[in-house]
Amino acid sequence: MPTFRSGHTVQLLFTGQAYFPALLAALQDARYEVRLESYIFHDDPVGEQVMLALAACSMRGVKVTLVVDGIGTPTLPPTWTERLTQSGVQWHRFSPLGSFGLLIPGRWRRLHRKLCVVDGSVAFCGGINVVDDHFEEDHGPQATPRFDFAVRVTGPLVADIDAAMEQFWRRLQFARQASRAALEQVLYRSQPTRAAQPASTGSKAEHKEEGMRAGLLLRDNVRNRTRIERAYRQAIARAKTEVVIANAYFMPGAKLRRALVHAVQRGVRVRLLLQGRYEHFMQFHAAKAFYGGLLEAGVEIHEYQTGFLHAKVAVIDGQWSTVGSSNLDPLSLLLAREANVVVLDAAFAADLLQRLNTAIDRDSVQLDKAQFQQRPLGQRLKDRVAYFLMRMTLFLTGRDY
Repeated sequence: MPTFRSGHTVQLLFTGQAYFPALLAALQDARYEVRLESYIFHDDPVGEQVMLALAACSMRGVKVTLVVDGIGTPTLPPTWTERLTQSGVQWHRFSPLGSFGLLIPGRWRRLHRKLCVVDGSVAFCGGINVVDDHFEEDHGPQATPRFDFAVRVTGPLVADIDAAMEQFWRRLQFARQASRAALEQVLYRSQPTRAAQPASTGSKAEHKEEGMRAGLLLRDNVRNRTRIERAYRQAIARAKTEVVIANAYFMPGAKLRRALVHAVQRGVRVRLLLQGRYEHFMQFHAAKAFYGGLLEAGVEIHEYQTGFLHAKVAVIDGQWSTVGSSNLDPLSLLLAREANVVVLDAAFAADLLQRLNTAIDRDSVQLDKAQFQQRPLGQRLKDRVAYFLMRMTLFLTGRDY
């Protein structure tokens, strides 16, 4: 479980229609430093707004660092990269595919988290990429915005997010410079150089103890390999009344599936809000391989139909909530860098739960156990093929699930 501390204000941001105005407002007010990480940074009007805001920050003397993923963001328009570079933004594309692409298993480790810290005093975390809410890759423009969440945080947690982002940036710079210079030069040059920080911006001193309790969950391939999954399992194991999970790519491991089943056996109501529209072959069909056992145990599964579901959130017992970037699938839980915020607050949980209940009641279809077992043979065959491909992918990376 994360270390929970008091003194936070955590604002739930539902879809990009709430997230991007809040993010752009924070960037406009930035005075000395901005850090931003995103899996996708798309060359659409929304992405352009964020790019221009970052460039404007840098041009007025704010130190700006930007990291995007090499698969989620394979290219940026030349005019954008020129604008970023000329304005002084330090930017990096994490682990581009290169000549051999995904044939190298190590390249499957991605930067999937979506984080931003402004002036060490406000942070954003969630599942929302820098991309138009109404655009879905491979599916084009959508009438309904993507179902997703982020949070805006102030309080002691901001320092934790900032430290994680700074450490990652330093490692990227070390690796980049190590290929160009001797080790001694790299060690010298990779030391962070911060702009002078106003003494009045220390977030820890500004937030009272009666604020929300919150903690940060990180997943990487070094020290935090299982923290997010363990936090889910532990919270589910403590559940007394209700577990509600909304997750875009749901392929949980055996331990997490057992935790859900055991919760039902204790009398806990477990509801899953999952992707109901076809997006990608493996994620869509491999997930179905897990449904049968969960439905048999009494877990409720609701498939979101109105648009594309991209959320990675949960509410347990009306008190424990999480919002972040981590799906409950092998890519997120075993390979990618992820970040979730956990909030212990009844009012915040009620706000998130209301959004989820509306989506479940109005925009989703509940799966019937008998009908699911009788689905067409062709569909069941696709599900098994996708599940086999997923297991083979994990085998090649040396991971078990």
